[in-house]
Amino acid sequence: MNARSLEDRPRRRNVLLVVVDQWRGDILPALGTKGLRTPNIDALCAEATTFRNHFTQAAPCGPARASLLTGQYQMTHRAVQNTIPLDARFTNLALELRKGGYDPALVGYTTTTPDPRGTTADDPRFFTLGDLMDGFRPVGAFEPNKEAYFAWVASHGYALPANRDSIWLPEGEDAESGPTRRPSRIPAALSDTSWFTERAINYLRGCGDRPWFLHLGYYRPHPPFIAPAPYNDMYDPADMPAPVRAATAEAEAAQHPLLRWYIEHIGQGSFFQGGKGLARDMDEDAVRTMRATYYGLMSEIDDQLGRVFAFLKETGQWDDTLIVFTSDHGEQLGDHHLLGKVGYFDESFRIPLIVRDPDAHADAGRGTIVDRFSETIDTMPTILDWLGMPVPRQCAGRSVLPFCAAEPPADWRTEVHYEFDFRDVFYSEPQTGLGLKLDQAALAVVQDERYKYVHFAALPPLFFDLRDDPHQFVNLAAEPAYAALVRDYAQKMLSWRLEYAERTLTGYRATPRGLEQRA
Repeated sequence: MNARSLEDRPRRRNVLLVVVDQWRGDILPALGTKGLRTPNIDALCAEATTFRNHFTQAAPCGPARASLLTGQYQMTHRAVQNTIPLDARFTNLALELRKGGYDPALVGYTTTTPDPRGTTADDPRFFTLGDLMDGFRPVGAFEPNKEAYFAWVASHGYALPANRDSIWLPEGEDAESGPTRRPSRIPAALSDTSWFTERAINYLRGCGDRPWFLHLGYYRPHPPFIAPAPYNDMYDPADMPAPVRAATAEAEAAQHPLLRWYIEHIGQGSFFQGGKGLARDMDEDAVRTMRATYYGLMSEIDDQLGRVFAFLKETGQWDDTLIVFTSDHGEQLGDHHLLGKVGYFDESFRIPLIVRDPDAHADAGRGTIVDRFSETIDTMPTILDWLGMPVPRQCAGRSVLPFCAAEPPADWRTEVHYEFDFRDVFYSEPQTGLGLKLDQAALAVVQDERYKYVHFAALPPLFFDLRDDPHQFVNLAAEPAYAALVRDYAQKMLSWRLEYAERTLTGYRATPRGLEQRA
């Protein structure tokens, strides 16, 4: 599309960007997941285009959301971990929307640490995990300390415990922490998922006839892995898929020093309120129970999204609204004896992407599934494209709208790239544990349909044949027969880094005629 002002567009154009947290990209009924009940998301997929091989460019939340909302690879924005600042020189989706006349509203969070050069060391935002990205108007902020949510809970007469996070303990004084089928102490009507939805609908009610943009974030299915009734008991653990992992944690850990460190250090306390022991200690029954809860949290989100979708339809806005459903990153869910979003396995980086373009030209793509690779950096260009706004040169991604119209570009990417930085932060210290310098604690991945190469700054590389070893158990990097392929993929990665290095100003040049700008 060519950039046009809002006044030139044929009708009101709204955008609903739904960003869930820690939702694995391979868990969607539209992509073949059996038994998961998400009727509203299923109906959305029937009217939209679903992307099977969609990957975030980074994990965990902070760097993933920086890529999502700036359109940049992690190697460029360099907000490489939670708590690491995002350089203020970069624009973002909200700031670009403001240039186009929108007042971008946000329910949820972005886990952004501000640029310290623009504030003082005693700024309260430096004492938390993250805050809001510049440009958004918060209409239901969850960060930094969930204060607005807990206040809403208390306003409904619920007696908050001294440790407010104890609302996510299992019901019953005798309940043990860890994987459980018991419901959370907080009821569904007062869950954080309900609160996000209330904030979203209240905001939309006040928009009147003006075009709007809403970032609607949900905290789930992020841990703690406990669901309110009836979602706690909606799925039978026996029906859950078994974990994909080596026979023992020790056998798994032998693959790589970074994997060993995480297997030996990831605790259950980060995933179950009051949890004890290590993730590696979970047997198959415990993993299945956790997965049943994870599915329940997904179904809760689906029910609440159904309320938002119903509101848009009842108010005649459904066909004026671009809907994008995605996640920041995935979740290991016990695969490879891991919990969380760490390392280099697909489970942490493959995420959902569903795009419903209401325009008539997208009718040909409704209900289709795209197998080509897409990346989270494509989200910002897609939204700006649909609104007819220019895409900043800093954005490394591309609009996926041609796929929605069943017109895939001939020059679309054939591989994906993502990164993971494991420098020490206040709650995890793999860098020290592995004896690395600060900027050595990093890896980068190039992956296509056949092979996956993982390059480390100061640790041995990994190379997987995805046709013969789709779950990535056998590292072929040191095998002589694969030496040429390892070289080729290392060169692919170097070429990628050269092409997508920071380029905000590299399109300009001075000439005898004055300053020129090139695409």
